[in-house]
Amino acid sequence: MMNCFKYGASYKFVKIQLFLSWPIIKYGKKLSNVPVLKWIINPFFKRPHNELTSIPIHKKVTDPTYSAVPLEIMEKLIARIDEIFIMNECHCAGLKNRNSPRLSIGCLALGPAIKRIHPSHGKRVGSKEAIAHVRNASAHGLVANIAHVWIDAFAFQLTDFNKLLFICFCDDDQCIYRTHMKKRGPNLDKTYKKLPGIQIVNDLQLCTGCGECLDKCFVSAIDLVDHKAVIGESCVGCGVCIQYCKNSALGLSLDNEEKLLEQLLSRVREMSGVLDTCGSPKRNPRENAC
Repeated sequence: MMNCFKYGASYKFVKIQLFLSWPIIKYGKKLSNVPVLKWIINPFFKRPHNELTSIPIHKKVTDPTYSAVPLEIMEKLIARIDEIFIMNECHCAGLKNRNSPRLSIGCLALGPAIKRIHPSHGKRVGSKEAIAHVRNASAHGLVANIAHVWIDAFAFQLTDFNKLLFICFCDDDQCIYRTHMKKRGPNLDKTYKKLPGIQIVNDLQLCTGCGECLDKCFVSAIDLVDHKAVIGESCVGCGVCIQYCKNSALGLSLDNEEKLLEQLLSRVREMSGVLDTCGSPKRNPRENAC
């Protein structure tokens, strides 16, 4: 009985909530740019209670002289956070396809608010196990979405929203964050914020203008201009388009490691206060935080 006050919603209860709310979220996103309706829907997707940043942990950089990769930058972020919870499964995949190979790659929840996550969802871990989890997600070709979204706190009944951050590992078929975003409303358009140090680049000499990347971009940030793919300002830097380019024209370009890490830490501080409660950064990012 005391667990009802100590912890938030159980695994079974969250599954029921997700099952009931998924159609609402789906059509809310689809209708978020429809006249009149968008003024009703868009407040639910408003910042600062809906903020995401993509990190292409599944991709290597185009420039061979650059030693760091997004995966290593993510590891350095995790090393700076003391309180980490690994979900046993991806709730999106659990609802959409329980045979999915990514079912066991659950989200990471970060910050003091995780103390209220019900044990039926997973377990608290140190940075060493969390980094191994991120590497597994990278090996499966998933994008890391750093998320500070009110619906997560609501679903898990976590009261300290400002001390909470999720890292979700997403694809474009089953993810609640990345689906139905092509014709989004104004507030959804502001939800994703790309780190300035991450750029998707196109080698025009290799690009044949086949249009495959246009179809695969979940935010419709690519256009064809003079039969060449042009990356627009709405690109979120997730890097998914790169894997669909048959001619290897698309690639990933990053700022230097130190600058990109500072951009990521600044972005996390902008989204939530999870870094404010941590101790000093660990010298070894693979060191166990517990």
